[in-house]
Amino acid sequence: MIAPRKGRLLAGAALAAAICATPGMAEVLEIGDANGATLKTVALDASGEWCLHWNHSVTGGPVADCFEIRSGAMVLTRSYMHDYAAGLGDMPGRGVQRPAERGGYWIEQIDEALPGNALSLRVGNSRVRHRVVHAGREIDLSAFAAGQRVTLRPRAQ
Repeated sequence: MIAPRKGRLLAGAALAAAICATPGMAEVLEIGDANGATLKTVALDASGEWCLHWNHSVTGGPVADCFEIRSGAMVLTRSYMHDYAAGLGDMPGRGVQRPAERGGYWIEQIDEALPGNALSLRVGNSRVRHRVVHAGREIDLSAFAAGQRVTLRPRAQ
């Protein structure tokens, strides 16, 4: 009688592991225009992490916000800032700040789910150069949507 129960427990654990691993593998990041039409999609790997990089509109320095898709929800996990330029900085109680290897700083452990499970932004021109970065690939939003409002959201594949 012990063997069948042990088998059920192992099978249940394997099924739970498969379910927990599935969301990151089945997600895409959808980039849509103001009318809801899909402009591009980015297949996300199992980590579900992607970053939005851009150049600060005043200083030109690099800035990034990084997100993870967790069980279908888009979560801001960390941000990079080159300095304390206009509009940049940390907020007490929101993440942990640490110096970046090549200057600037990261704010990590932010872990905030985005309202509405989406990120909307007006894409900057080629000088601002908004781009989605994931798994060594880069999609230059400014190249095809400069001046337009876009919405980035996760979608199950």
